[in-house]
Amino acid sequence: MSEEKSSREKQITKTSIIGIITNILLASFKAFAGLLANSIAVVLDAVNNLSDALSSVITIVGIKLARRKPTKKHPFGHGRIEYFSAIIIAGLVFAAGAASLVESIKKIISPEIPSYQTVTIIVIVASIITKLLLGRYVKRQGEKYCSDALIASGSDASFDAIISASTLLGAIITLAFNIPVDGYIGVVISGFIIKAGIELLAQPVSQVVGARTNSETTKSMKADVREIEGVIGVYDLVLHNYGPDFAVGSLHVEVDDRMSAREIHLLIKKIQRKIKEKYDIFLSVGIYAVDQHDDELGHMQAEIKHVVKEFEGIHQSHGIFIDSDSKYISLDAVVDFKVEDKALLKKRIVAKLSELHPGYEIDLSFDIDYSD
Repeated sequence: MSEEKSSREKQITKTSIIGIITNILLASFKAFAGLLANSIAVVLDAVNNLSDALSSVITIVGIKLARRKPTKKHPFGHGRIEYFSAIIIAGLVFAAGAASLVESIKKIISPEIPSYQTVTIIVIVASIITKLLLGRYVKRQGEKYCSDALIASGSDASFDAIISASTLLGAIITLAFNIPVDGYIGVVISGFIIKAGIELLAQPVSQVVGARTNSETTKSMKADVREIEGVIGVYDLVLHNYGPDFAVGSLHVEVDDRMSAREIHLLIKKIQRKIKEKYDIFLSVGIYAVDQHDDELGHMQAEIKHVVKEFEGIHQSHGIFIDSDSKYISLDAVVDFKVEDKALLKKRIVAKLSELHPGYEIDLSFDIDYSD
């Protein structure tokens, strides 16, 4: 394990332990205060804090499992376990909200006026302040170390502050007007918890399904490759995410068709080394051979690019290779996700190019815009 990854694990574990200790203390004080006041809202708030402590335990277990070394069965490592730990946390938040909703509805059907004590109010106020500070800290650490589980826990802690504020409002209304609003406040709290659980699912589920890589990263990576001498163009960048801190990928570069196999080999190694050192990503590099010295072929390439770009649903074309001796043209075109009948579009483009260049075999491949 690299020093950077080891440091990331230690920081996430440390942050989670802080969350566990804080939430257990808050849950204990709230449970005591809630039972003392006979308040379902305060007791549910305490249960919610216990679920937060469990979330932090899951985060620690998740990152420990995710850091296991690659095996023959899982050669890309176990990094995606972190996403599943975040999903489990979101599920626990949702379940806590659903259970809270049921208990709150029972209180509305059979209302009781809680007897709030001074100690109860003090505990709730202290909880609001503590949760706000904890939420900011945990979420900031999660963003810093790219941990969806910590971000989920931090967001949940911030929601808990809102929940505790609702509980405080209910206590104030009860003390001021002697009205049993405990159950209604519980319903509001439950709604917030359920909503938070659903929202927390979005990011980790998106990563497991296969979310697009951050465009700033891919654009920066392409720019870095373009700066390498011998590279004419950079296309088809694809990154596969196997956890927050591990990815592999591939791209194609256009090079002068007069380069030797030795020169191409050295160029590929230079590209791979630069990307590995800067982004810690291994890239498989493919080659497009481009003729930059034949004016007639250059004119044909420009014409083909212009013609293909005119078709609706095509973003750009690249990798255009023309062999006038064998009457062969190959090219790739990036097609929009919105295009439904790609086969028909391909047929139309090939027909147009065949019309412009009769006698040529047209070999057109469609690429998907995986990066930016």
